[in-house]
Amino acid sequence: MHIDAFIQRFSAGLAVMEELPLPQSRRAYDKLCRTFAPPDPDGMRVENSVLDGVGVRRLIPQQRTPGCVLFIHGGGFTIGSVESHHGPAASLVQRLEREVVSVSYRLAPEVDYPAMLADCQAVLEAIQPIALVGDSAGGRLAIDLAHSLNTAPPLGLIYPPVGELSPACLGEDAALLSRNDVLGICQQLPAIIATQRDHSPPSTSIEVLTVEHDPLTRPIEAAVAHWQEAGASVGYRCALQMVHGTLHAHALLPSMQNAWQDFCQALRKRLAD
Repeated sequence: MHIDAFIQRFSAGLAVMEELPLPQSRRAYDKLCRTFAPPDPDGMRVENSVLDGVGVRRLIPQQRTPGCVLFIHGGGFTIGSVESHHGPAASLVQRLEREVVSVSYRLAPEVDYPAMLADCQAVLEAIQPIALVGDSAGGRLAIDLAHSLNTAPPLGLIYPPVGELSPACLGEDAALLSRNDVLGICQQLPAIIATQRDHSPPSTSIEVLTVEHDPLTRPIEAAVAHWQEAGASVGYRCALQMVHGTLHAHALLPSMQNAWQDFCQALRKRLAD
């Protein structure tokens, strides 16, 4: 698939969602994202359950290494679910050969950011994961979860919102995510702004994946530099020509596929050390 075809198809799906009430819009988003996901790995078992009052989806490989990974989905804190991000979570299972627990945290506007974080914290305490992985909004939650721990496990972050998130810090507008989109989310959920807490690394072991065309990439690169200067081991790669949201189509877009493979291999190596 060419990146322009992905943008056109995803944009069309988002346009349809704008005409729907929020519950239906969320279901439409789940369906849209799943259209880009590859088939599940052979032998993978899927179990939906509840841990400490929070819904989770456990994805369990046929042959697994001990220790599970907590995966936190994106979606701008208002949409997204274990269903919309089933594809990336299943790919993590395949590439890491470990169980992945995807958390179904509550969303805005029904709850605020601390409530979302509390849901993720409850699951973290229940499963004691060996790594935290999150994309976009989920990456923000993963960072703040890690900050709350005395010793954080390795982090895998895919284009998360970090730092001040001000007009001066953001990069240029891009397809599927504009500067105004980011600023609007910050206005709705000011607790995601991490001007101070992102100066210190959330973990000593971090892997980061960004995309070339995304207003969040500039602040992420600034944070990576701060974390490296503070002594953290941070691996970084940027998928050229890609835009925010292309994680869903990682199996169809060569540039994203290569960057995702490199990201997963680096994270797997950290877990093996």
